[in-house]
Amino acid sequence: MRFVLEFLFVRMTRIVKEQYPHEERSTSITWLSLLPRVLLDLEKPIEEQGPLDVIIHKLTDVILEADQNDAQSQELVQRFQDYIDSHPETIILDPLPAIRTLLDRCRSYELIRRLESYMQDERICSPPFMELSSQCGEDTMAEITKHKLTFPFICKTRVAHGTNSHEMAIIFSEDGLKDIKPQCVIQSFINHNAVLYKVFVVGESYSVVERPSLKNFSRGVSDRKTIFFNSHNVSKPESSSDLTALDVVEGVFRPPSDEVIRKISRTLREALGISLFGIDVIINNQTGQHAVIDINAFPGYEGVPEFFTELINHIQVVLQDQNPESPQFNQNGKAAEQVTSICGDHPCSAASGFVTMAANDTWLVEDDPSSNKRLQHQRLSCNSALPPNFQNCVAPVATKASSQ
Repeated sequence: MRFVLEFLFVRMTRIVKEQYPHEERSTSITWLSLLPRVLLDLEKPIEEQGPLDVIIHKLTDVILEADQNDAQSQELVQRFQDYIDSHPETIILDPLPAIRTLLDRCRSYELIRRLESYMQDERICSPPFMELSSQCGEDTMAEITKHKLTFPFICKTRVAHGTNSHEMAIIFSEDGLKDIKPQCVIQSFINHNAVLYKVFVVGESYSVVERPSLKNFSRGVSDRKTIFFNSHNVSKPESSSDLTALDVVEGVFRPPSDEVIRKISRTLREALGISLFGIDVIINNQTGQHAVIDINAFPGYEGVPEFFTELINHIQVVLQDQNPESPQFNQNGKAAEQVTSICGDHPCSAASGFVTMAANDTWLVEDDPSSNKRLQHQRLSCNSALPPNFQNCVAPVATKASSQ
């Protein structure tokens, strides 16, 4: 099993071809060719593949396998961890403790709840939620009421990654509790006129893409049978089904506020120290509030044609912050002080090592305050927090902005 980290380059190549269909070589490709980079193979000593200035990683599958005691995955995770421990100067996009939080819906929903309280903005809300770690029993309804959940509610896997994480259910009554299979998270359903806004964040920039979503349902208990669905299929750009067909627009129906999205994006970046993530936002059709219903680590950026350029811009920013005296390069590869490139008003710069694209990332790691040697984004240990049982919980054009 070979873990060559090439996913991001494949995605970059596709995006560049879409942006520049009639050009053999774009300025983006030209710039990238000036920046030494490698595709990490975690089965080989990482020391021999460096030096590395930035590692962009997406090792989520490996991390989850490691947490399920897969020996080979544990070894790969530890090898990467050892390199991070030995190289505090290497920038990790994104910090592993933050990724761990986003892999766990229970933890990320709690984070959303706390951030809502911290921001004190009446335009923002977080749907009530609770974890179900065992089969529903006599006290389940009391717990649901205690956590202020109301019918209908959505049941999701606790683990926010993988094919199973898209398998969900809408529960309409106490009778529907029998359809729930723990461990899972239940979250109050908010009517939002069948529109989901996916916010794709790259550093201080973000793009908002509108997608289909679930239609409105009557509030309160009903005799409807449990609806099982795949959220990925429901929210595809071309999706059209009975679940997304809106009979009539009800209440508030308006796009999200750029100011609110900017505030949410900035607050999450500051709270987690992350750069590459997605936010699923809906607009409550009763109150007009923005509800954050999910946060995703390193999403697919589908529908964001300028993802490649935004990523390069962000890499330049983090490299320049890390090496403020590093030279800046023009498109011929020569140092220059007054050159404008694809980074817009921000001159590009290159560091002495490599920018590394990793492709299967994210295991679960906790903060390690005792480690003073590491930078903030590398203080972690290899303790696992997610549960070992990852069962199912149940049997168009982007708008771009800056979050500055």
